[in-house]
Amino acid sequence: MARMTFADLAARAQARPAVADRPIIRVGMSTCGMAAGAEPVFAVLNTEVKNRSLDWRVRRTGCAGMCSMEPLVEVTLPGQPAVMFGEVTPEFARQIVVDCAAGKPLPAENRVPGLAELARVAGDPVPAPGEDAPRQYRIVMRNCGVIDPEEIDEYIDRGGYQALGKVLSSMTPEQVIEELKVAGLRGRGGAGFPAWLKWNLTRESKGDEHIIVCNGDEGDPGAYMDRSVLEGDPHAVLEGMIIGGFVIGAQTGFFYIRAEYPLAIQRIEKAIRQAKAAGLLGKNILGTEFSFNVEVRLGAGAFVCGEETALIASLEGQRGTPRPRPPYPSVKGLWGQPTMINNVESLANLSQIVARGGEWFSTIGVGRSTGTKVFAVTGKVKNAGLVEIPMGMTLRDVVEGICGGTSSGGPIKAVQTGGPSGGLIPATELDTPITYEHLQKLGSYMGSGGMMVMDESDDLVELSRFYLGFCVDESCGKCAPCRIGGTQMLRLLDRIADGKGTTADVATIKRLAKAMQRASLCGLGQGAPSPILSALRYFESEFADRLVPEAN
Repeated sequence: MARMTFADLAARAQARPAVADRPIIRVGMSTCGMAAGAEPVFAVLNTEVKNRSLDWRVRRTGCAGMCSMEPLVEVTLPGQPAVMFGEVTPEFARQIVVDCAAGKPLPAENRVPGLAELARVAGDPVPAPGEDAPRQYRIVMRNCGVIDPEEIDEYIDRGGYQALGKVLSSMTPEQVIEELKVAGLRGRGGAGFPAWLKWNLTRESKGDEHIIVCNGDEGDPGAYMDRSVLEGDPHAVLEGMIIGGFVIGAQTGFFYIRAEYPLAIQRIEKAIRQAKAAGLLGKNILGTEFSFNVEVRLGAGAFVCGEETALIASLEGQRGTPRPRPPYPSVKGLWGQPTMINNVESLANLSQIVARGGEWFSTIGVGRSTGTKVFAVTGKVKNAGLVEIPMGMTLRDVVEGICGGTSSGGPIKAVQTGGPSGGLIPATELDTPITYEHLQKLGSYMGSGGMMVMDESDDLVELSRFYLGFCVDESCGKCAPCRIGGTQMLRLLDRIADGKGTTADVATIKRLAKAMQRASLCGLGQGAPSPILSALRYFESEFADRLVPEAN
């Protein structure tokens, strides 16, 4: 691809997407789709189209979010709305081509709600709270399931890199930071720190160089939002990185991604090569004096490296352990230089905030929780997968409305948000709005976006033991509150789960939990007691039933 100029970007912005003049078949080819058998489906579609000399397009896409229905195939015929099929087999894929080629209607079986029915996208009206049919609103996932993530042209045709062009041609770093401030974007990695403040602190900090890092070290059990965004729309995250580099005065950026995400790594590396060839990355971007390069670094799978100071240590080639703060990475980070670390989802929001304005973003959501949030909804739920919803939608709207309730058809017992550092929320609180503040009041938190659904068959004592065991295994061992406290809590919880515990053990767990929350060095130790504390808060009877009866 030839190097692009501002004029080229402007010309692409003027162009309107052409109405499909020939059939287009899209196949979900992210990790979830490929694990379910999308590769042979894609191969059959390609072969059938070629063998019949049909002038059709068969395209790969990222994850559309309906992971429990994979493999997904979407068919768009000229002049007709797109039709989505779920759980597609190679045989059914062949039937689709045969029927279409013969002029027959598309098959009636295996149809599932398409993207147009499931979600509105950036620019559409935002779903109003309490709508009869709760719908998603996609900013981060606007291209997932729509474009081929390995084709930069498809990203550009959907408005990609227009925000970068706007920033480099007509905005100052201060103006971009002001848009972020108006938008109210908060970090989507779990802490919810105001993005504009982190950007401004990093920009103003003194150093030989400034560095930006994308944190793709997603390690929560059942959470895969970042992986799916990197697989389905890598250029959106890359564009956010480049804009961030310009704002803080960086010339280098790093993607830190788990080595267990090979497809995400492959696609972001390809996106980097394509952006360089197009003059959107590297030296003198779009003919300006701004130069910026990006490298990919792989994490070894340590959960603690999701914490930013441990991530920095790992990037430097050291053992991934946290360090006390301050100084914060914005002041003294990677190799002692001012470093801005942002989550994948945070960066994927950037281009839309710049293109549409911070005020537009601020009208989505509730109070200080603006914009949307992507959740990976798993567990005992009928339609497991990814959802992106406006902040303020209730837990009930997500779990029962969008995801169809429990897979068993029985009542919901609890919902856990925030992964192993989050809390259990009982069914009585399902009408709680999803915001940073509301979840914290319930003893949970937003986290990076895991949401696990439990029904009446789930044992919450065992679930608490699983999450605490995970945190004990993943503890780096650097600080005593986490290293010793977590182990002692798990020992006591094992006693209770095995029917040998006492009320004194429960009291000791609560004391240890409070000590860990106050004294642990990083978020892993501080958050490890959250599942068990919330379980004791709302479901203490399940623990009491396991205790040894006290003597009179």
